[in-house]
Amino acid sequence: MLRNVAVSALIAIVSPAFAQTAPPQEGPITCASPIARDDTETRLKQRYGQEAVDQDLPGAEGETYKGLVLFPKAMDRRIEIAFTDDKARRAAGFTLRDTAKSSRWSVNGITIGSSLADVQKANGKPFLVAGFEWDYGGFVTDWKGGALSHPMPGGCTLTIRFGKNAAAPKSLLGDGVKVASDNATLVKWAPGVAEIGVNFPEK
Repeated sequence: MLRNVAVSALIAIVSPAFAQTAPPQEGPITCASPIARDDTETRLKQRYGQEAVDQDLPGAEGETYKGLVLFPKAMDRRIEIAFTDDKARRAAGFTLRDTAKSSRWSVNGITIGSSLADVQKANGKPFLVAGFEWDYGGFVTDWKGGALSHPMPGGCTLTIRFGKNAAAPKSLLGDGVKVASDNATLVKWAPGVAEIGVNFPEK
């Protein structure tokens, strides 16, 4: 009887510790969580177990790269991780995409589906967006010195891409086009955040 009581007490003490070390599955993203600058592919697989799966991921201009996906079956939790090319395979950065209508993750209060107004509020001022419907279309190209132009605590930086499942007006199309976030045509078309990237600084 005494032994059972002692074991129960030990479990009660240890269980909160395990709960604190469990990897997060949603919430605010920082430079240290859910993925840190010093995390390697091996370490992430150990931490997330079956929720970390190797996949070919989309890169620039139709190319693909070998990456790691966290929560591959939960589209609103999915995170795509890229690694450095060195032997350590250290995390270089990670991406949230519009694989679901929304995401359970957020960065600086911004999440998948956030509006132009939401992002402009987080930045504190208007910013520039690349013209749509080409390989780099919809990316923010210049934060104009706003809050989002600065590295987050820990040194990582943010990239955001806007998109919409509808054809953009002609004035918003193409390489070389830069549109202010408060441009009347862009505001009326109302794209949402389709991709969020968190990029770690090189060592």
